[in-house]
Parts: sequence; C-alpha cells; structure tokens
Amino acid sequence: MKIAIHSRESSFSDKWIQYCQKNNIDYKIVNCYDSDIVSQLEECDGLMWHWVHFDYKAVNFARQLIYSLEAAGKKVFPDSKTCWHFDDKVGQKYLLEAVKAPLVKSHVFYDKKEAMDWAKSTSYPKVFKQRGGAGSLNVKLVKNKADAFFLIRKAFGKGFSPSDNLEKVKDRWGKLKRNRDKTALWAFIRGLALYFFPYLSVDYRNRVFDKGYIYFQDFIPDNDHDIRVVIIGEKAFAIKRMVRANDFKASGSGLIKYEREEIPEVCIENSFRLSKKLKTQCLAYDFVFDAGVPKIVEVSYGFARKGYLPCPGYWDRNLNWHEGNFTPEWFMIEDFLMALKKQTS
Repeated sequence: MKIAIHSRESSFSDKWIQYCQKNNIDYKIVNCYDSDIVSQLEECDGLMWHWVHFDYKAVNFARQLIYSLEAAGKKVFPDSKTCWHFDDKVGQKYLLEAVKAPLVKSHVFYDKKEAMDWAKSTSYPKVFKQRGGAGSLNVKLVKNKADAFFLIRKAFGKGFSPSDNLEKVKDRWGKLKRNRDKTALWAFIRGLALYFFPYLSVDYRNRVFDKGYIYFQDFIPDNDHDIRVVIIGEKAFAIKRMVRANDFKASGSGLIKYEREEIPEVCIENSFRLSKKLKTQCLAYDFVFDAGVPKIVEVSYGFARKGYLPCPGYWDRNLNWHEGNFTPEWFMIEDFLMALKKQTS
C-alpha cells in the first residue's frame, strides 16, 4: 500500500508526512498542479491533498481531479462527498436542506425582481453572504430594506469582488490591536499593501466579479459566540468563538475558549449524526443558538489547525471524552489508511 501526498508548507500535509515517516508508511510526494498528475498516481492507492479556497489554481480543478480519481477506484482525501460544497454557501444550503439538517433559514435568488419582492416583504435584520469567503469575510448585516435593495441591485449589476480587501484590513487591524505581535503586524502590513495595490495579488478571482445571484440568511439575535465542531471520522473536537466587539460575527475573531464545559454536547451529537448521514471524512460545523436550539450557519472541510492546538481533548462517537493533546491531521491519515486497507483486503 502506497499513498501520494501533495506537500504544501503550513498545511495538513506537514503532519501527514511526519506520520508516514514515524510509522514507516510508504508514501510519495506529488504535485497536483502537474499536467501528468494522473500518471504520477498510477503506482499509488490514494491521494491526500489539503487544497484551500484562496488558491485560485486549486479551485479551478481540485474537485474535477478528485471526481476523476474516484472514478478510477482510488481513495482521495478530501473525497467528493467531503469537499464538493467547500467554500460554497449556496451549495451548502441545498445540501443541508435536503438532509433536513438544522440550518439557519437561508434564501437564494437568481432573479432580480423576485429578490426585490422578497426584500419588500421580509423582516430585518438579515445576513448577506457571498457564496465564497472564510473568517467572516464577504458577510454583512443587512439592517433594513434599503440595505437589501442596494445589495440586490449590485448583485444583478456590477457584482461583488470575491475578496473584500478593505474588510481584510479592518479584520487584521483588530487582530493587531489584540495580539500586538510580529505575525499580526506583518499580516496587517500585507493587508494594507493589497488594499492600495490590489494588482500585486496573484489571486485571479479578484478580477472576476461575483454576480447573478444573491444569498441571505436569517439573523439569529442574542448570540455572543458560536460553537465550531470538527468531526474527523469517529472523533470530534470543538471550540467556542466569541463575537468581536461591536460586531455580530464570531468566525475569524481569534477570541476562543477551549474548555470542555464551554461546549454543549448537543452540538457534538448533532455533528456526528450529520457526518454519518453525509458520509464525510472531515467536516467543521458552525453553530449558533436560536432560542436555545443549535442551528448550523455553514460547514467546511478545511480549518486553520493552529486555532485548535490548545483543545484539552476530544470526544468519540459515543460521546466519551478523551483527555489530552492530539494531532487532528493524524486522525485524518489514520482513517484514510484504514479505508485503504478495507478496500485492498
């Protein structure tokens, strides 16, 4: 048995490679961007590739490569069930509604008049989202009908940039004020540079405007935090993310609580149930609470690993608690190897 790993610095692959070296697992480093990637994988039983939403090259073909390899009988992480809806809030709406998941009520329109008619009759506030974006980027609070009309006209007119550089600057300034370290400083400086000189970015998505649809979610009031639960196979870990000051968003705030008692077990239980139904390898669920009932805001197979390192332990599928440090990427590769063994036996 041999696996292929696409290596990218500071991604899941660092720990996957470490695991293989530590446990004498036969592996091969590949480059998924090579034109002959399919032939490179002929000698391998599976591929592991942590591709990300902000890599325009990966977004162009990652899903297609995954579907193709699965058609050839190869195992892939993430597989198509895990990632087809990655960084696609509209796709997630349809998926979660189809499996009757407790999704925050969501609304999508592909016709300007229908969107305007809805905006005239609905209640406010609402939350506007573009289909792509992480860390609370491309998310705005719509306070009234006038705000909604403005966004609808823009959605069916010029459209929206997939990357809001001004919002990035504001977000990084907030993190710099909180953290006051070199990492936050350089992130803020880079954000300023891209705001004033956007042509320096190699992200070609910035040149293609998001248009022709508009997406809103109901606003759930009285939430000063959200709960993010990550399910990897039979294991779960979670964090509580506090909302920024004078804001309504918790995602990307960096204000995190890790203690086990901060996490409602109903969120863990619901996440396990949904991952089993969706047959996903790895999925993070973001919950807010509507009159005490947990509702899903969105999901994602990818996450920034550093934010979870202080977690004091994890749950198994039976909700038993396992105290102590752990490596999420090792959960991924252990499950992947187990699936490969089942396939080849």
